Amino acid sequence: MTDQELIQALQKKGLLPAASAAKLVKEAELRQRSAEDILYEERLVPEAEVAQTKSELLKIPYKKIDTASVGSDLLTLIPKDTSRAYQVIPIEKRRDLLVVGMLHPDNLQAQEALRFIAKQNRVSLGVYIVTPSDIAEVWRKYAPYQTEIAAAVKEIGTPQRTDDLMVALEEGARSAEDAPVIKIVASTLREAVETKASDVHIEPEKDKLRIRFRLDGRLQEVASAPSALSQPIISRIKVLARLRLDENRKPQDGRFRTVIGGRDIDYRVSTFPTPSGEKVAIRVLDPSTGLKGLKELGLNEYNLGLLEKAADEPYGMILITGPTGSGKTTTLYAIMQKLNRDDVNIVTLEDPVEYFMDGINQSQVKPEIGYDFASGLRQILRQDPDIIMVGEVRDEETAGLAVQSALTGHLMLSTLHTNNAIGVIPRLIDLKVPGFLLASSLNLMLAQRLVGRLCPDCKKAVPAPEGAVKAIESALQDLPPSFKDKADFKKPYQVYRSEPQPDCKICKGKGIVGRVAIFEIFRMTRELGTILNKGWSENELLDEAKRQGMVPMRTDGVLKALQGEVLLEEVLRETE
Repeated sequence: MTDQELIQALQKKGLLPAASAAKLVKEAELRQRSAEDILYEERLVPEAEVAQTKSELLKIPYKKIDTASVGSDLLTLIPKDTSRAYQVIPIEKRRDLLVVGMLHPDNLQAQEALRFIAKQNRVSLGVYIVTPSDIAEVWRKYAPYQTEIAAAVKEIGTPQRTDDLMVALEEGARSAEDAPVIKIVASTLREAVETKASDVHIEPEKDKLRIRFRLDGRLQEVASAPSALSQPIISRIKVLARLRLDENRKPQDGRFRTVIGGRDIDYRVSTFPTPSGEKVAIRVLDPSTGLKGLKELGLNEYNLGLLEKAADEPYGMILITGPTGSGKTTTLYAIMQKLNRDDVNIVTLEDPVEYFMDGINQSQVKPEIGYDFASGLRQILRQDPDIIMVGEVRDEETAGLAVQSALTGHLMLSTLHTNNAIGVIPRLIDLKVPGFLLASSLNLMLAQRLVGRLCPDCKKAVPAPEGAVKAIESALQDLPPSFKDKADFKKPYQVYRSEPQPDCKICKGKGIVGRVAIFEIFRMTRELGTILNKGWSENELLDEAKRQGMVPMRTDGVLKALQGEVLLEEVLRETE
């Protein structure tokens, strides 16, 4: 199997865009390595998909292995050096059959080594294709102190996982009167997860307790309860989040975690005093919906290529900007997922930590004890990081430290509050960062907004309204030349509207299925660096954005509207 055959098979399945394939071939030639190895390293396609495609090409079965079942007796059959040299691992032994996993089963030298091992042990061979992650997991078991660890575990038993934040929603009823309140809270939180609500608002009013969910960016009332239940329900939530029950005069923050449908769900709780009682806002953090890959964010092929290229740089800053609730953190986590490998040290400073990610060292700032972004960033630099993520650049000190980190060999990811991508530069200069340093430290500036995604079964094509035609034409004029051939939209323009069907299984009668981001990306180029070094004006920045082919946010949204992904009216409103 050649690299070209693998690339073509992945493209045929729609897993590898043409631009990414071309970049992969070029990088393989430049680094004089196989495209398959780079494909795995850069995670351009999920490992399992690559392995499954190889399986189809080579006619060798793919297997997702349970590394916990690989014991020390199996490891003795294939020496550590052989395993590493040929990227082969033992999976199981059945009587006179040794089953192995191979990354490159068509490697002739690896085949010869395995035949020698089989002859020595008087066994036949069975071969599966496996992924690099599974191989790396088994390699860890070859550690010289692994036997000592196993002996210690056997002596003391496997410790139960302890988590101060983990709770059972239904537990804690001390009396018959507690049980209904516990059931109401548990049902509400479970319903929020099942309907994919991002937030739950529990609001005491004069004559009732109102419960609202934020669904697809909009608040909707889902239930109400008698005002007499306000205090018991809010107290129950405070108990779960370990907040002070006797403090209702000032806001409190907490969080807890529970298991729903086999998934760890995090709830971030904030209380706020009002004349009618304490209001509670709960952020629902479900990794299955909140953690996304870069390709799931809504980036078009052109912008995806720009972001991936910037993320591949060994140092520099990637700054994401937009208002509160525009999906900036989701984009940051998507970038970190792409970069998360065993050979890099990723350290984050967050306020708060929203999703816990394996392999990443996450820390939550606590300004009340003097541990803020600036002081935390100083400590991070002593932790030998390769990649640093800071939740937000808020002040001059953090901005200066972030730039210095980017200049000293670290990739820096963070967010900023500006209206658009171009606004990042004047904002950083306002934070006392010299323009000549920006030219050396900034890699990419990304701005984004969230708009509702139309249900594919409930949308209907309609002629664009007269008032919208001018906005569409203006947006299409802003397309770079390389984009105009792909976006071949002509009059009369068609847009889409939502006509929700009550029995629709996809959107359940809402007409909207989640949200998708619209983006614009402004790159640091040699020309932009020259502008910053000699003194700049906003018009010069706009001209440079046009010269480098930036797709404005409104244009990106209009293209999505013409393709039937989103409502044109919402795009125009969000990009006003």
